Amino acid sequence: MKVDNLEQGFFGIGIQNGKTPENLGVLWRTAQNLGASFIFTIGNRYAKQASDTHKAVGAMPYFHYDTFDDFYKHLPKGALLIGVELTDDAEALEKFKHPRRGVYLLGAEDHGLSKQAIEKSHKLVKFSSALSLNVSVAGSIVMYDRNTKGTVIY
Repeated sequence: MKVDNLEQGFFGIGIQNGKTPENLGVLWRTAQNLGASFIFTIGNRYAKQASDTHKAVGAMPYFHYDTFDDFYKHLPKGALLIGVELTDDAEALEKFKHPRRGVYLLGAEDHGLSKQAIEKSHKLVKFSSALSLNVSVAGSIVMYDRNTKGTVIY
């Protein structure tokens, strides 16, 4: 049986300069439950968290990058970088078509994504919310949306 890698797909999710370590554990647990292929951090380093009750960081690949440049240089071949950020240019998540091979990047609640991350993202998404959300909640919503809608080839 021949496997068509363009149809299989994968996704990873991570945080740039995360503010609190507890958010990482919650996001990793959700990522494991919703089928992420890998998790990552840029800037602040992961430390074992009580909120990662499923021990997701041991169940799937975890990558740490000191800088955004290092992360960007190591994006998986053929993957689109999807920045999750409240900008005028961002597409509404409700209408967004998730790529087969996507890497979702979230910023800390207090600073969001860096200017460089926004500029280098292949796509930007946002969703309706009266106020800013906790980063692990925002990431969970994006992953849930991906799972319920499925993906497209592009």
